[in-house]
Amino acid sequence: MAFPPRPPRGNFNPRFRREQQQEHRTNHMIRVPQVRLVGDNIEVGVYPTQEAMKMAQEQGLDLVEISPNADPPVCKIIDYNKFLYEKKKKEKEMKAKSKASEVKEIRFTPNTDDHDFDFKAKHAEKFLKDGNKVKAYVQFKGRAIQFKERGELLLLKFAERLNESGVLEGMPKMEGKRMLAIWAPKPQKKKEKSSKEG
Repeated sequence: MAFPPRPPRGNFNPRFRREQQQEHRTNHMIRVPQVRLVGDNIEVGVYPTQEAMKMAQEQGLDLVEISPNADPPVCKIIDYNKFLYEKKKKEKEMKAKSKASEVKEIRFTPNTDDHDFDFKAKHAEKFLKDGNKVKAYVQFKGRAIQFKERGELLLLKFAERLNESGVLEGMPKMEGKRMLAIWAPKPQKKKEKSSKEG
């Protein structure tokens, strides 16, 4: 059985490789006869590509194709590196904003003292203010399981403490040897200044 001929290997011209990797066509990569120029410092309109390129060179900038599927393609005269930097920065900010909230865990024992309780509550308040959920649980070891009520009271006291910054998603419940409860961050409201005088 005859095998079909192998396709030719890729073009190894370094300029070709660079063009393949670049997100937008710029300058000499724009091979259409004419382009529509938009942006600052120019008269918007359709120009022969060579003329548009010359205008970009005169300003010490790049001719960048921003809408390749338009007819003719839309180009802008901009500093391409600066444009990429701004774009990356914007994408990074968007990513940071859409970052899924994490679930932060806070662990107690049935015998957690007040000092430790306060310390953990402060952490939980910060987590909630940062937009994360908080899962608090009381770990019972060995015979400590007899003190289930103590665990429940501790979590309810914790809920009361977090009332300002979080919303309890459900009553504390047992899972294996631990009792847990989950808080979601409270929607941020602008606090109105009270005009009452004491």
